[in-house]
Amino acid sequence: MNPFVYAGLPCRVVFGVGSLMQLPSEVERLGAGRVLILSTPEKSLNLQRVTEILGDRVAGVYDKAVMHVPLAIAEEARHLSQELGADCCVTVGGGSTTGLGKAIALTSDLPILAVPTTYAGSEMTPIYGLTDAGMKKTGRDARVLPKTVIYDPALTLTLPPALSAASGMNAIAHCAEALYAHDGNPIISMMAEEGIRALASALPTVVEDPANMEARSEALYGAWLAGITLGSAGVALHHKLCHVLGGTFNLPHAETHSIVLPHAMRYNRDAAPLAMARIARALGTEDAPTGLYDLEVKLGLTLALKDIGMTEEGLERAARIATDAPYPNPRAVEYDDTLALLRDAYEGQRPPK
Repeated sequence: MNPFVYAGLPCRVVFGVGSLMQLPSEVERLGAGRVLILSTPEKSLNLQRVTEILGDRVAGVYDKAVMHVPLAIAEEARHLSQELGADCCVTVGGGSTTGLGKAIALTSDLPILAVPTTYAGSEMTPIYGLTDAGMKKTGRDARVLPKTVIYDPALTLTLPPALSAASGMNAIAHCAEALYAHDGNPIISMMAEEGIRALASALPTVVEDPANMEARSEALYGAWLAGITLGSAGVALHHKLCHVLGGTFNLPHAETHSIVLPHAMRYNRDAAPLAMARIARALGTEDAPTGLYDLEVKLGLTLALKDIGMTEEGLERAARIATDAPYPNPRAVEYDDTLALLRDAYEGQRPPK
């Protein structure tokens, strides 16, 4: 066995149907009493429930969270937290909302209590991202890791089937890259394989029967594991490409991940055979890249970058940005090969075996 380092992340997790009702006691456990609630502009039922449950502990609501955390939005939310005298941020939503909370925590001592309503996984990581002038920059900082995460599968019932599927594939991407991360370890690899298995088995039922609580619970369990893997191991070419496509071209986050994933796996297939074998085993298929693509077809997901707003003219720029400052990857990241990967993802072709 190769030498490795494993450090568990100091995050409290409360999981289960109905666990949202523990929110007030979890806020009190953090020693907080003036909560700033963060959400997206959509006035969701989940936001309403959180506001009602917290009652007079709510100091204010900031509902302008958007994808990729624009720096201007982050600064506005940070100023509001100071004006309100907030001593805690409760994030209600997916990766955009959690990311905004992290941007506030990055330059303050405000603890984050995350209430995920998607399968993004950001809530389990010390990773943050900020976008300014069309460039998305990411980093790691212990200050941005939420202190507590409440996973209530009932909160995902309002997530539309198509978005559930895309968000779930985003989570699978976290697991997949953890299996060949340069700083991976056996514990994270076990979690990653189990996360892929749970998500791949649950998502078809979630799409067919969105109110199935058992499937929703299984998918959220897989997403929790995916978040741990993302927070505990590095990412590689797949995530680099998605950061570029999102930050520079403003493509939708989850859909971009799901489209690029099979092609990034094919790029690394021969360079990471053990990881590919574990991904295939978790999917119940013989080949990881084609297995992922076929799962996306089954889920009815969009398969081509050209169908979510990417232009063919932008592919060369995306490949250049990705290869100018690549993340560690099992296979050397070369411009021509990366451009070919992006062209395949642009057309939505099934990866060859």
